Amino acid sequence: MPNNAAPGQLPLWLKLAFTAWIIGWAPTYWVLLGPQNYFWLCNLASFLILVGLWRESRLLLSMQWLAVALVGTLWALDVGTAWLTGVHPIGGTEYMFDDDQPLLTRLMSLYHLVLPVVAGLAIWRLGYAPRALAWQSVLTWLVVPTSYLLTEAERNINWVHGPFGTHQEWLPPLVYLAGLMALWPLLIYLPVHLATRWLQRRGRLPGAG
Repeated sequence: MPNNAAPGQLPLWLKLAFTAWIIGWAPTYWVLLGPQNYFWLCNLASFLILVGLWRESRLLLSMQWLAVALVGTLWALDVGTAWLTGVHPIGGTEYMFDDDQPLLTRLMSLYHLVLPVVAGLAIWRLGYAPRALAWQSVLTWLVVPTSYLLTEAERNINWVHGPFGTHQEWLPPLVYLAGLMALWPLLIYLPVHLATRWLQRRGRLPGAG
């Protein structure tokens, strides 16, 4: 995976602050939820953003922008609506209101709001790499079946057993998994890619070298 970033364009405070977050967040999640939880694409994005910040890798940060921008927005919409009305319009964030879940776990899950800001700031400074769509899609096609094979079914990590935190029964499991792998880049990454490219063409983001 080549790196074509121009060095010295990301502020040191951002790198240090995000590093401090990872140092606190990663071991805490390991203790509270176990290592399988790292298979979530949004959790994996945290580590990849950290690497991307220090390397100032336009490609790696662009990939994670695709991974977290829309997901973080939908997560915030679902949590915010449920907090105000008690109704989850999308689903998958019910754990945020589950008293059986440790409060610390729920509070640390607010990182879903932070990752899009960090990745967005990074590509605003470095520029967006259009190749990120292909690279992030390939990464997803590796992580999703790995999650299916190596994580517990009840965790439903990356929704490999059913959408929005549910377990589906209307399709054979492998057919559903293949559909998930096909739709994830189309529904999650492609809209963000197109919107970001539009901003880039209008001069709102630096061009990609």
